[in-house]
Amino acid sequence: MARSACGFSVALLGALLLGTARLLHRTEASEITLPHGSGITVHIRLASPALPVKPCYIIISRQHMTELLVKPGERKSFTFSCINPEKHFVLGIEKNIDCMSGPCPFGEVRLQPSTSELPTLNRTYIWDVRAHKSIGLELQFSTPRLRQIGPGEHCADGVTHSISGRIDATEVKIGTFCSNGTVSRIKMQEGVKLALNLPWNIPRNISGFSIANRSSIKRLCIIESVFEGEGSATLMSANYPGGFPEDELMTWQFVVPAHLRASVSFLNFNVSNCERKEERVEYYIPGSTTNPEVFRLEDKQPGNMAGNFNLSLQGCDQDAQSPGILRLQFQVLVQRPQNESNKTYMVDLSQERTMSLTIEPRPVKHGRRFVPGCFVCLESRTCSTNVTLTAGSKHKISFLCDDLTRLWVNVEKTLSCLDHRYCYGKSFHLQVPRDILQLPVQLHDFSWKLLVPKDKLSLMLVPGQKLQQHTRERACNTSFGYLMASTTPGQGLYFGSFCPGGSIEKIQVKQNSSVTLRTYAPSFQQEVSRQGLTVSFIPYFKEEGIFTVTPDTKNKVYLRTPNWDHGLPALSSVSWNISVPSNQVACLTFFKERSGVVCQSGRAYMIIQEQQTRAEEIFSLEEEVLPKPSFHHHSFWVNISNCSPMNGRQLDLLFWVTLTPRTTDLAVIIGAVGGGALLLFALGLIICFVKKKKKVNKGPAVGIYNGNVNTQVPQTQKFQKRRKDNDSHVYAVIDDTMVYGHLLQDSGGSFIQPEVDTYRPFQGPTGDCPPSPPPIFSRTPTAKFTADEPVPSSSPESESEPYTFSHPNKGEVGIRETDIPLLNTQGPVETEE
Repeated sequence: MARSACGFSVALLGALLLGTARLLHRTEASEITLPHGSGITVHIRLASPALPVKPCYIIISRQHMTELLVKPGERKSFTFSCINPEKHFVLGIEKNIDCMSGPCPFGEVRLQPSTSELPTLNRTYIWDVRAHKSIGLELQFSTPRLRQIGPGEHCADGVTHSISGRIDATEVKIGTFCSNGTVSRIKMQEGVKLALNLPWNIPRNISGFSIANRSSIKRLCIIESVFEGEGSATLMSANYPGGFPEDELMTWQFVVPAHLRASVSFLNFNVSNCERKEERVEYYIPGSTTNPEVFRLEDKQPGNMAGNFNLSLQGCDQDAQSPGILRLQFQVLVQRPQNESNKTYMVDLSQERTMSLTIEPRPVKHGRRFVPGCFVCLESRTCSTNVTLTAGSKHKISFLCDDLTRLWVNVEKTLSCLDHRYCYGKSFHLQVPRDILQLPVQLHDFSWKLLVPKDKLSLMLVPGQKLQQHTRERACNTSFGYLMASTTPGQGLYFGSFCPGGSIEKIQVKQNSSVTLRTYAPSFQQEVSRQGLTVSFIPYFKEEGIFTVTPDTKNKVYLRTPNWDHGLPALSSVSWNISVPSNQVACLTFFKERSGVVCQSGRAYMIIQEQQTRAEEIFSLEEEVLPKPSFHHHSFWVNISNCSPMNGRQLDLLFWVTLTPRTTDLAVIIGAVGGGALLLFALGLIICFVKKKKKVNKGPAVGIYNGNVNTQVPQTQKFQKRRKDNDSHVYAVIDDTMVYGHLLQDSGGSFIQPEVDTYRPFQGPTGDCPPSPPPIFSRTPTAKFTADEPVPSSSPESESEPYTFSHPNKGEVGIRETDIPLLNTQGPVETEE
């Protein structure tokens, strides 16, 4: 009980002490005194925006106010109603300096009143200096020098310098600066305004700059930037990101040690619509015989400059109706000269028409420490972080870079066919030129865009070495590979990534495609002989792609459908032509039991077809289970045709093929031997039967004319016999032309010769065409005939024959006249007397 009473007393005492401290803090008074003629005004006002907390007031003589203004010659004492006024109020101290009516107070600028005499609020000191146009004012900043920041950027310590100038009555913002930079001096004329922002918790008692008198600079301003070693500086035009004043001139002076080199890069710029003059940048470069050197803002800017230099931005007279905007943000990089900068490389693109080469930095993130830049220089003077070399010219380039592995090369080339009659059958080799391989910068991508006439031709790609498709199960580990994709608008078909050392002999694609050789390691230079593709223009086919595969006897061949990550495109079809050696057996295995595709319209099918027997199996990928591992003794096709799948239920299949040596079964051998013996026995019986039949002596066959049969089609009138009781209608031999002559006559009475041809063995391709998939645009099942519905059949042929044959007596053969025309319509032949 005593312990609890003691604890309560201690808590009560602490609360009383805290309340007393707050009360003392609240009643602590601040006093501001400004002497007469100082030109200083102190203004305390609420911060913007105001915090949504309990309000705080300035208390003067028991009056609560939200704003306080102290003018020269005044003295005011006040307190705050809260314990944290720095969260509610800001303090502004402005001093006006008039150099037009009296002498300017040149020299170091002091903080008046000092920070110790002011309440602990966020403070802004403002010096507003006015002078004649003929007088130049120079702001000199002590170390650490200033660093310009752009819109949205903040200083780490919260201390900022905002500097503005004047053009007549218009205020022009020069820029906002932090500490720890390269800007040492800023020269202006006609006046200057500087605002120093100090956080409430920074006990700073010096301004850090001084004002000096200079002659007229005849321009808006001059900014001096001093480099004592390697480093970079980002600078901006006046009013950035707003527009640069019309027809004005602004200059930057750079002080660079003689043993270092400087390069300029434009990060962002816009040009206005000029009515007169031309917007430009001018350089005064040491050692140049053409000073000043004039460049457009769109040009590559100079680099690899030794010593000090100047850069000036010149505006123009803008169009009054549509002035536009001129602004510039640029970077100056100073670093040590590199060994490579003295070596020049020749890139010959004079024979090219559709090739472009770009050298650019790798996308690598750097820390806060200074990292020397990498520049590519044309003719050793125009340097930039990235350079694009165009076709039709020879280019001399050098490098200003301490580590060339930070750069890479990307190349694009277009091969197009406009006339399918000219292109058909032509081939082109896809290889990286030697001029690119001799550069000290690693090749990243070399892309070929292959364009063919729509629905006229297709493409066939044959690699120098068989390719392997990159899969998770068997990843490529070579120094380079090929990325293949369709460039048909709206299709987005990616065939996959391939590398040398596999089983794919050729790839056929339907329409426009791109092939990109991508390197993964510097060792590509040693394996350059393995690269090379041959592209040929072939007849058009309707499938998206056909892969010709000859599996390796030692490794599995993994294959997967294109667009693996997003699924096979809707209503597309892809085939694999898999060759099986005569002494091997191929095993086809699928990774999943079901495809997982759900069709919105159409059907998804897979066809497995033996190329020798043409036997095929058709599987519905939406409804059926994928086939179990199957064995194939001959080459076969795998065709996969997609439907229009639902979102999230796309079609993607992975399968593999393995080869094993073919083994001959004993039962097969016995069956083959027995079948051969049975065949020989059957042949012997046939020979004996034929010989025995020849021994039978038969007379010649005699055709007997049957007049009761209709011999003319489609006439139905029967031929009337005229000689029923005699044998004049029985002939020993009947000539075919006499019997069927009326069928061989044309309308003019002449005989028509029958068409005659000889048998020619089939010599066309076998197994080169993939199986045709079933229709994929309809969900209606295929109609089937049931047992109750007989299949329609053609009418049976007539079995009636107009002639019969018999064997006449031997004596009759030699008596009859055989040389009288059978169809002679004249009278009977006269006999000899």
